[in-house]
Amino acid sequence: MAAALTATVLAGAAGSAAADTGTTVVTKPTVVLVHGAFADASSWNAVVERLQRDGFSVVAPANPLRGLAGDSAYIADFLKSIQGPIVLVGHSYGGAVISTAAAGNSQVKSLVFVNAFMPDRGEALGALGDRFPGSELAAALKPVPFRNADGTSGIDLYVRAAKFHQAFAADLPAAVSAVMAATQRPIVASAFMDKAAEAAWKTIPSWALVSTRDKAISPALERFEAQRAHAQTVEVDASHAALVSHPDAVTDLIRQAATGGGSYAQPALAGTGLNTLLLAGLGVLAGGTVLMGFGLSGAARRRREPGR
Repeated sequence: MAAALTATVLAGAAGSAAADTGTTVVTKPTVVLVHGAFADASSWNAVVERLQRDGFSVVAPANPLRGLAGDSAYIADFLKSIQGPIVLVGHSYGGAVISTAAAGNSQVKSLVFVNAFMPDRGEALGALGDRFPGSELAAALKPVPFRNADGTSGIDLYVRAAKFHQAFAADLPAAVSAVMAATQRPIVASAFMDKAAEAAWKTIPSWALVSTRDKAISPALERFEAQRAHAQTVEVDASHAALVSHPDAVTDLIRQAATGGGSYAQPALAGTGLNTLLLAGLGVLAGGTVLMGFGLSGAARRRREPGR
C-alpha cells in the first residue's frame, strides 16, 4: 500500500509541476548547413561536431552548384522534409541559395550568413561582387567546358590549385588547403549571372559573420550586406574558409541564431514548482504512513484483548 501511495503522490507532483512551470518545452531547431562554391558538405565537419555535442540535430545537404534558381529550389524542397523549426546557414554562394530557399517557409526561424553573398531581389552575384574591391577570386579561377546530356555546353569554374590557398583559405595550413583544392566542387559559371528571385533576409531574423582577411568575397561587401539586412554581425580575423579555420566562432553565431531567433525554449521551474510539490507529497506520504501505523497498532491490541 505504501508503494502504491508513493507512486500516486509522485505522479501527481510531476503532473502538477509540468502545469506549474508555465513554460512550453519546444524541440531544439534543426540546423541546416549549406556549403558554397568550390567546397562540399565536409567543409562543415568541425561545426557539425560542435553543434551535435550541444544536442542539435544537424544536416548538411549537398548544394548542386548548378545555378541559383535550381540550387535554391533543391534546398527549398529539402527543407520540406524537416519537421519543426529550422536555423538555415549558408557559406559563401550558399548564402544566396538559402536567402531564396527560405522565402515563404515559416519553419525557418533564423538565417545565418558566413562569409556569404546576400543578394537583394533582382541582384546578380557577379555584379554584386564587383561593387567593392578586395576580392582575388576572379583572377584565381580556371574555366573548364562541359557538355550536358542534351548536347548543350556550359562552363564550370574551379579555383586553380596554385592560388587556392591565397584566395580561399590563407589562414589554414598549406597542406590542408591543398586537400581542399584537390577535392573542390566546381560551380557553373552562369550562376554568377543569375538574379536572385527572393531575399528572405528581409523578413527572417539574420546573423552574419564577416572575415576581415577574406580574399574571395570582399569584407567590405560582407559588411554592406549585413548592414542592409540588419543582421547581427560578428567579425573574425579569418580567411574565406572561416567555417574550417574558426569553427568555434561560426558555431557560437549559430547558437545565437538558434536562441535569439526564438527557435526553442528551455524549461524552467517556478517558485512553487517541482521541489515544493515533492516536499508536499512526501508530507502526505509521511502522514499516511503514520495513520497506517496507528491502524496496525490498534489491530494488534484488539487481537491481544481477552475474548477477542
